[in-house]
Amino acid sequence: MVNLRKVGDSICALGQHIVVVNSVTTAVEIFEKRVHLYSGRPVLAMLELMGWDFSFASLPGGDKWGEHRKMFQQHFRHDVSRNYHPIQMKKHLKKLEAAIIMATVYGYEVQQTNDHFVGLAEDAVKRLSDFFSPGAVAVNTFPILRYLPSWMPGADFQRFAAECRQLIKQMREAPFNFVKQNMRGGTDSTSIVAKLLEGNRYDEDAIKDVAATAYAGGADSTVSSLASFFLAMALYPDIQKKAQTEIDTVIGTDRLPEFEDRPSLPYVEALYRELMRWKPATPLGVAHASTADDVYDGYFIPKGTTVISNIWAMTRDESIYPEPERFNPDRFITADRKLNDEDTVLAFGFSISFGRRICVGRHYVDATLWATFVSVLSTFTITKEKDDTGKEIEIDPDFYSDALISHPQPFACSIVPRSETAKTLVQAAIETHGF
Repeated sequence: MVNLRKVGDSICALGQHIVVVNSVTTAVEIFEKRVHLYSGRPVLAMLELMGWDFSFASLPGGDKWGEHRKMFQQHFRHDVSRNYHPIQMKKHLKKLEAAIIMATVYGYEVQQTNDHFVGLAEDAVKRLSDFFSPGAVAVNTFPILRYLPSWMPGADFQRFAAECRQLIKQMREAPFNFVKQNMRGGTDSTSIVAKLLEGNRYDEDAIKDVAATAYAGGADSTVSSLASFFLAMALYPDIQKKAQTEIDTVIGTDRLPEFEDRPSLPYVEALYRELMRWKPATPLGVAHASTADDVYDGYFIPKGTTVISNIWAMTRDESIYPEPERFNPDRFITADRKLNDEDTVLAFGFSISFGRRICVGRHYVDATLWATFVSVLSTFTITKEKDDTGKEIEIDPDFYSDALISHPQPFACSIVPRSETAKTLVQAAIETHGF
């Protein structure tokens, strides 16, 4: 991965002002304490051309942003997220994050293979990730290029955007219509979309937008963190064993973990936090934009400046995290083996965002990831795969994609039940829940 710590503090390219925030202290000062000045979003022409401007996460602000965020928050705030714990524990072994989010938002049961709805969303989210940053495509820098016809040389982005618009339309419409059909048949009253439709309080287009944002906002980033978890466990078997020992000691081996066990598993919690630090899903966060002129630390920041939170640099601050490239959950454990809660910014997932733009669904994502990690640790052992000669196949921990949401490149690992008892528990869960 590119050494993002070397990114400069202030850049002016082709008339665009860009500020890169490399420390947590500065990020908190700008995004939290000056939230009224730094809660905008850069205007990216490619987002609109692709049809992604429906998502309130990309809106610069205003009434629509406020209404959609409020609709989202009422179903994903911390107290309400607890209502989804049974879904999160039930579905952690079946299509994992996609299944959990689709079940919660649309009441939809994801198919084991080649699911149409999931395929639509995955394709659309990947395209978003590739083209979201301000300089990713020329039309973001020169918005006038949006008026070029698709047949002109250099206008390939127009054809790409047209394809994406069709994907977005299907992603918003198809699962929404699935819910309406089920409601007419009297078979859906628990999904978020169904609840939003009840009482005709909200415009249908707004509901479609919020629902699609929920899937797009959670699925890809949680899959990235999940892949990084398997990577870390394959690379650090001693840490995996330490977490498993804690689970066995606290819970035993005759049942699966529950959310009520979380406070009693400080090392598992430390492992979770270290994973968020070690491989943040969004290394450069999601860009903010200043909504008015400002002066910070002697620097003039004009209105409309793109402000990037360099999460990668923050998580590699050696004054806070010694040996930052080392995966070490003990950095979050005190001398008396308790969880160190001083790092509250990381504990609440600052790899997602800051201030008014902090991820509304962070509590839901947090619970989903924890449920997946602890369930896998309690029942499976993850190791490096071996070749035909019995030699371990080495894994490069730094071989990640460069995109808005960064994923480890494909790697080989072995996942086997820890014991016959663990295998029986997993099989019983499959038989009970039908997945």
